[in-house]
Amino acid sequence: MPVSNDAPTHALKADSFGRILLVQGPEGPFVRRDLGATPLWLRLPAWWLARREARALRHIHGMADVPQLLDWDGRHLDRSFMGGDAMYQRPPRGDVAWFRAARRLLQQLHRRGVAHNDLAKEANWLVTEDGRPALIDFQLAVIGDPRSRWMRLLAREDLRHLLKHKRMYCRESLTPVEKRVLKRTSWVRDLWFATGKPVYRFVTRRILHWEDNEGQGPKP
Repeated sequence: MPVSNDAPTHALKADSFGRILLVQGPEGPFVRRDLGATPLWLRLPAWWLARREARALRHIHGMADVPQLLDWDGRHLDRSFMGGDAMYQRPPRGDVAWFRAARRLLQQLHRRGVAHNDLAKEANWLVTEDGRPALIDFQLAVIGDPRSRWMRLLAREDLRHLLKHKRMYCRESLTPVEKRVLKRTSWVRDLWFATGKPVYRFVTRRILHWEDNEGQGPKP
């Protein structure tokens, strides 16, 4: 989507991997991930994450309640704008219908062979202007055969993270099956907590200085 450099923009978020801008284009607003301000030593991982997101969005093009990829040129990733608030800004407390719709959304995503892989962060769940659930930030998404053992495992982890949010905001509506899913952790989760998470915390908090309120994600 070619847009002039003087197009009106508004910064939504900024971190070490670039800036997230709301851009007013000729056909309406859209969201741009701009890697131009990324430090040299982080440009390769920032590019890799953006490329990964572009690939996932291209794979689920046309699906409702997820961003639509508009353009990816190696420096700017443009996606459609979805009005709403992050879950932590507008919590769906006691809203059973919202969590049912969120589970259906996840099922649609997984049937298309995509696992989001970053749904512990409330910042990646939107409550849209008309109260629907939506998903954003597909930088860590994984694409594969939905019938494969690996993708079924990742899909289950996506669901478990959704149920953790449901336990927070709609605990009384958890079903017996959902409670069992929450109690049964996978080897992926155990391996992450034993090895990956300590490294993640060191990098994000000591090196990148992110304020990562568990579940909410880095602050602007």
